[in-house]
Amino acid sequence: MITYLKRIFIFFIFVFFAGCGILNFESQNHYDANLIIPDNISKYLYFLASDSLKGRNTPSEGLDIAAEYIANNFKNFGLKPVGENYYQNFSLIITNLGSENHLKILKNGNINDFQIKQDFTPFEMTANAEVNAPLVFAGYGIKSKEHNYNDYQNVNVKDKIVLVLRHEPGEEDSTSIFDGKKPTEYSNVSQKVKTAIEEGAIGVLVVTDPLNHSNLTPRGFPWPSLSKTIPVESLPITLNLHEPKVPVVQVGESIIQLIFGSVDSLKNIQAHIDSTLQPNSFEFQNIEVNLKTSTILTEKNTKNVAAYVEGADKELRNEVVIIGAHYDHVGYKRNAEVDTDSIFNGADDNASGTSGMLAIAKAFSEMKNKPKRTVLFLAFAGEEKGLLGSKYYVNFPLFPIEKTVAMLNLDMIGRNHIDSVFILGASHSPDLFKIVEEENKNINFHLITSDGYFVGGSDHASFYRRNIPVIFFFTGEHSDYHKVSDHAELIDIKKLTKVSRLAFRTAWRIANDNKYYKLIK
Repeated sequence: MITYLKRIFIFFIFVFFAGCGILNFESQNHYDANLIIPDNISKYLYFLASDSLKGRNTPSEGLDIAAEYIANNFKNFGLKPVGENYYQNFSLIITNLGSENHLKILKNGNINDFQIKQDFTPFEMTANAEVNAPLVFAGYGIKSKEHNYNDYQNVNVKDKIVLVLRHEPGEEDSTSIFDGKKPTEYSNVSQKVKTAIEEGAIGVLVVTDPLNHSNLTPRGFPWPSLSKTIPVESLPITLNLHEPKVPVVQVGESIIQLIFGSVDSLKNIQAHIDSTLQPNSFEFQNIEVNLKTSTILTEKNTKNVAAYVEGADKELRNEVVIIGAHYDHVGYKRNAEVDTDSIFNGADDNASGTSGMLAIAKAFSEMKNKPKRTVLFLAFAGEEKGLLGSKYYVNFPLFPIEKTVAMLNLDMIGRNHIDSVFILGASHSPDLFKIVEEENKNINFHLITSDGYFVGGSDHASFYRRNIPVIFFFTGEHSDYHKVSDHAELIDIKKLTKVSRLAFRTAWRIANDNKYYKLIK
């Protein structure tokens, strides 16, 4: 009898405190079951992947409609805009090749005039400028403290034109310090050009490294004006960040032979660099280069869409957790045959991630207890054009980058086996991955931690490069990737919901934490 009365007493005490809010019945499972709803996710998905948006190309009317839809949902959720509205506007530059382009090389008093496309082709990042200067060979054009490698350490390239090899040392060597056979960001032409400009170069010639590649065609960028088969829609689109530019072209075999004497001579130089991992840079004697590239620039506007939940803690509210997804895709086929599917709906890529982000935003807005840290929801434009929206954000953040404690990225989260999900960035952000593992005990995914798509694969990369810990939720590629067949009806709404719940639980933990997370590069 005494034991029975005690149980009754404890039960009423428990109910009393719960009713007063002292005890919190709302477990994470309760949040998942009631706040992230498959029907809502399906509604978002089918709108964003509909034919009426015509593939959400950047920039396009369809993308603008998607942006307005996302912003209206943020508003309906009761989320706060950053500034006057929910848009972070930015401008893009569409670059077309102008008509005046030439490359002349003066060697031993003789002028050698080369032909565009046949001998040289400008890259998309080239300047509208003409330069005349001595030529310097700068190896692979790499300067990397983390690899203890610097092609510029023994050469001065200020006010000179540099010639650099494509790729990186040990490209075919699994033991290479440059991450084995997997290319690093230092292999990118854009990174090589950036480094050359930082070193003071006023022009860049790029040549395919002949030791590993037999095709020395000077491809550069595939300009529509230089080809009958390349459509105008393929013109490069870049951010208007007002960064310095110099003329940049790829040169072919005829120029290699003039400068080095033969292709074999360049192969020997490259082999020495690869085998010793020591720079072999030098200035050419009696060689000057006159290089002119011309471009025609057209400015277009687009936008990221942003909203936030302000943190409840007086101190921690100044710190930000970002949950992001890109809402653009690649548009539609022009001049398609009648009655054929011509729209790249991008249901998985990335209406799925955007729908998950919206569901998570709605869940945060409906929580009775607000998070301690501020949570920012970002829908990025221009991911398919080179992470343009996220690159713009990290350059012009809505909240201080140094106060951003983590970024969770959702991209392609609605396909493949129901029981598995890729968690990319696990080895780079082990503290965040530990939280994912702990929260996954309530979801029961098989977590795959391969980082094969990590660097450069999606918008998380822009934040990773700014030293922000990141986790990328991803369910893998499939046969409909970047095809017109990537339709909404092929999305597994149940799986998309599960991934969204896992991301929500992870974000909630981070947003209510006072810890800072390790980043390994």
